[in-house]
Amino acid sequence: MDNVQLVIATLFFTIGGMFFIPLLPSGVRATASFIFILINAVLTSIPALDALRGQSLNVVFQGTPFLGNVPVRMDALSAWFVLIVNFTCINGALYGIGYMKAYREQKANLALHWSMFLLFQSSMLWVCMLQHGLAFLVAWELMSLSSLLLVMFEHQKKETIKAGINYMVQMHIGVALLSTAFIWVYFVEGSFDFEAVSSFFKENKNVWLFLLFFGGFGIKAGFIPLHSWLPHAHPAAPSHVSGVMSGVIVKMGIYGILRVALMLESNWLLIGASLLVLSVATGLFGILNAAIRRDFKKMLAYCTVENIGIIGAGIGLFLIGKGTNNPTLSTIGLTAALLHTLNHSLYKSLLFFSVGSVYQQTHTRYMDQLGGLIRKMPQTAFFFLMGALAIGGLPPLNGFVSEFLLYSGFVEGMKTSNFYISTLMMLSLAGLAVIGGISLLAFTKSFSVIFLGNPRQPLAHKPTEAPFVMRLPQYLIVAAMLAIGMFPQYFLNWVANLEVLAGHTPDKAAFVHLNSAMVNIGLYSLVFLVLLLPVFFIRNVSMVNRPSAIITTWGCGYVAPNNRMQYTGKSFSKTLGKLLGFLVGEKKNYKEIAPEEIFPKERAYVSHYTDFFENSLIEKLTKPLLKGMNRFEFIQNGRIQYYVLYGVVFMLLVFLGTLFKLI
Repeated sequence: MDNVQLVIATLFFTIGGMFFIPLLPSGVRATASFIFILINAVLTSIPALDALRGQSLNVVFQGTPFLGNVPVRMDALSAWFVLIVNFTCINGALYGIGYMKAYREQKANLALHWSMFLLFQSSMLWVCMLQHGLAFLVAWELMSLSSLLLVMFEHQKKETIKAGINYMVQMHIGVALLSTAFIWVYFVEGSFDFEAVSSFFKENKNVWLFLLFFGGFGIKAGFIPLHSWLPHAHPAAPSHVSGVMSGVIVKMGIYGILRVALMLESNWLLIGASLLVLSVATGLFGILNAAIRRDFKKMLAYCTVENIGIIGAGIGLFLIGKGTNNPTLSTIGLTAALLHTLNHSLYKSLLFFSVGSVYQQTHTRYMDQLGGLIRKMPQTAFFFLMGALAIGGLPPLNGFVSEFLLYSGFVEGMKTSNFYISTLMMLSLAGLAVIGGISLLAFTKSFSVIFLGNPRQPLAHKPTEAPFVMRLPQYLIVAAMLAIGMFPQYFLNWVANLEVLAGHTPDKAAFVHLNSAMVNIGLYSLVFLVLLLPVFFIRNVSMVNRPSAIITTWGCGYVAPNNRMQYTGKSFSKTLGKLLGFLVGEKKNYKEIAPEEIFPKERAYVSHYTDFFENSLIEKLTKPLLKGMNRFEFIQNGRIQYYVLYGVVFMLLVFLGTLFKLI
């Protein structure tokens, strides 16, 4: 089979799988879905690897109903995202086999879930390959609707329904913006082909059309203030769905932004500087909110916002480099963005899978109710720790590589003679450093409160380690992260080849310098691991025959400690929350102790943090709308007689309109 046939075959496997999975016995549906997802991944990864070697797929389906000629192209940029989608979806489906066993009684719900997971993967693949505006929007909508049904698996919960509606509304706003952009291009260029977008940019101002595309894609990606669906959808969804959504569905927004950014013909400096400012602000806002959250899935959702900001900063550097005629800067920026897209998909899915294992064993998402799980779930603790080190940008893991590139880009940008650009680079570098520092705080808090110390309250049942089928994909992800961390030069060369094939000519001198730096980073990381492993081996051997004893922590003379005296998530982040309270508004039910109150009375303390943009912007816009809509609530009052009457009135109006020739 040639590559075209392989890609077309995925349509048949997807449609066949969606109808076949519900007919199977409930116990094998998850495995069947995994097999179909694996087949689709293999069928699309073969042409993707060919595309990265320069053999792009380019075929036109001619004379399709309604759409006309539909071009399907898999160039190097598409291939990069296809491979990321496939690896993440395979791991998510494998993890889900074990995770969803807890819901085995919900047979009909599971049948829909696994069918939608297959459609979810396939729609993302076709988003990367379709280059016809209307066909692209169809795939985009299928991706949004299938992910919506995955998010709403536990639809009996009120918060899940609210999260699903929030997600659906925001995704449709994004589709409206994208539709407007494609229709605008059609009226000017007479075509829905993506090449018409490139032609539009050559002949017209680039800013306004890019802004429309960025609005549509930016909602999916999660840039502020378009991010508010993320902290609701991720906690509501099953953890394997959260891992895939954070790992790749937000990257479909990044794919769209990159696709359009590579077509720009002017206004690079204005668009790039604006995107850089927004991206750094997104990163700061995301990690600040992550640091103060005590719901570990909501915390990870805000970390997704932070990392989207980091990727966006790379795209901003790329455009600024184009605008200032600095090929070194544009090369570093695009390389950092593409590599961090891969890195984030790995460690973020790993983190969601590890906390999913915690949730499955403890049935709580609130870290302040946990503690000491490293003794019961040591491998899960290891996976979370590896993800935490990677997201914090620490060697020898993959997050360090792409963030090192980004720092290098900011340093390169500061060399410009333009005072404003140089200042922007210095401020952005400082912002990235602050993001890294707060990230370490956020994950130090999370790891220590969840896995260290002692249990803060008794759990309904004794936690045990997650099943092997849930741990296996996490081992695969850790292996991939270490491979990037220790051999980054090979991945850098892949990205260099990708950029050439995507239409951007990288600066050779910059790549020689970067490649040399990557070789050294990989070498030092490898040496570090080689030295670290013997230390652990010697320690374990020397401790085998030594008796172990568990004693209480020294309490400064206090002899009656209890579990409530441990640090909590709130303890870690309270100072930061107070310092930046204008951005992370805290709502609490607590009466502060007055200075003259020498013997304070017993108090109850309840608090939660709100999202600044959701609370200050979105709710203020939607509340008047909802208030106005509620005035028409009497129309839909639940009385069947009124609904029948509406039908009679409608038929009467149609009859009168026809009689008097009004319609």
